[in-house]
Amino acid sequence: MIRIVLTDIEGTTSSISFVHDVLFPYAAEHLPGFIRAHHEDTPAVAEQLDAVAQASGIDRQDIEALIDILAVWIREDRKETSLKALQGMVWEQGYQQGELKGHIYPDAADYLKRWHDRGLRLFVYSSGSVKAQKLIFGFTSAGDFTPFFSGYFDTRIGGKKDENAYRNILAELGVDAATVLFLSDVEAELEAAEAAGLKTAWLVREGELPETGRFVARDFTEVDTLLQKR
Repeated sequence: MIRIVLTDIEGTTSSISFVHDVLFPYAAEHLPGFIRAHHEDTPAVAEQLDAVAQASGIDRQDIEALIDILAVWIREDRKETSLKALQGMVWEQGYQQGELKGHIYPDAADYLKRWHDRGLRLFVYSSGSVKAQKLIFGFTSAGDFTPFFSGYFDTRIGGKKDENAYRNILAELGVDAATVLFLSDVEAELEAAEAAGLKTAWLVREGELPETGRFVARDFTEVDTLLQKR
């Protein structure tokens, strides 16, 4: 019986266009100034810049070169934990200043609340940092959804296409794999989750439905039919 819903964000609860057309450009525009302003007096920023320097081989003291490589990583949608953490800090400012509002599909907003009220435990697993996850759900155009979630996972638990990441999540939650339903719009992520024993639902919100043996849903309303059966 499904007791936990583990959900992706981009393409699942929220539109891909919001992430790529709003969040990424916002970070690209504001990250350089944010780093220049905080690289000396903010330990959390300094810690992430240390990680950027280590991953890139760039001199830690060359702030402009670090800013340049971060801009490249943003364009590449690089899954670097340090980049995601710095983006999260910039987005936090944007959300708090009212310049950003997180997108959430109406059906996702509806059923996240319903599932929570029904007693299901809800968790997020995204390549975006935990901070970014909390921001997108905490400042949505439909209100604050963070009270409905029991926890968050990012790439520190492992890559989303890596079977071991899902085993790590199971170990963290202390539950049997068969009690967890993972929602994503990326088939490779679903395959990794299934290899770890999780149940899955493939969100295909647009375009033709794939020919597959796994459960496919257009929206959370259809996902709920699967939950009702189990």
